[in-house]
Amino acid sequence: MAFQLLTASNMGFCQGVRRAVERVMGVAEHETGVETLGALVHNREVQSRLEHCGVRAVDSVEDITGETVVISAHGVSPTVIDAIKTRGINIINTTCPYVSRAQQAALKLYEAGFFVIVFGDANHVEVKGILGWVGGEGIATVNVAELIQAIGSPAKLGIVSQTTQIPSRFALFVADLINSDLFRDAEIRIVDTICHDSRRRQKETLEMAGQCDLVFVIGGRHSANTRHLKEMCAAVADTRLIETADEIDPCTLAGKNKVGVTAGASTDDETIQHVINRLRDLGGA
Repeated sequence: MAFQLLTASNMGFCQGVRRAVERVMGVAEHETGVETLGALVHNREVQSRLEHCGVRAVDSVEDITGETVVISAHGVSPTVIDAIKTRGINIINTTCPYVSRAQQAALKLYEAGFFVIVFGDANHVEVKGILGWVGGEGIATVNVAELIQAIGSPAKLGIVSQTTQIPSRFALFVADLINSDLFRDAEIRIVDTICHDSRRRQKETLEMAGQCDLVFVIGGRHSANTRHLKEMCAAVADTRLIETADEIDPCTLAGKNKVGVTAGASTDDETIQHVINRLRDLGGA
């Protein structure tokens, strides 16, 4: 079989993830027993390479055994930071600058008397961290109806977004909230905290997917930004989310003329190249 192989112009590690991984790898070269609080990034291949270099992920502050711990790119709440400092543990903070921006935006809204809404996945570590900056008094949701049931009708609403959300979905959420009778008299303040890199990556990937019969999205299945790329591509083309080249089923390529490749922000260059090489071996050019 033969097909044209297209690749997204912007894929793989974003600036924040690359900064975090390079910093941790640099520390691991000079120190032993390096620990990260939670996974540094949501990608099994990257985590496996970090473990090979002696970097161990721990689930909670209580699990930290060494003198230094790394805060992941997803960030944490200030109470977690305080708990670490109380134990006298040194902190290496690799929180993505865009996540820090979202945290500070939420904090300013909270301090100004707004009830804070985070548009995002309530179970995601980044979102939990952002809510921690408002004393846990805000709420995370992607559904206005769910929001109405949960909070009633506060007079002041402040809205931020999980950094990797899809901009069009954020805009629809805000529009639905503004048009709701329950919030018609409320003061609403909106801060667009979606990462610029995610926005550009999504736009370029969607443009590529529109030209393809099949798209492979490379990344961890627990990665929010990777799942969003997959959802966007699936709206315009047959789309498969894979973590490694080994997951490519040659049968899916039958009858395909154009095959696209993109990758989430936590997917490393080596994994991407393995996928591209595999597709070339199967007839891509």
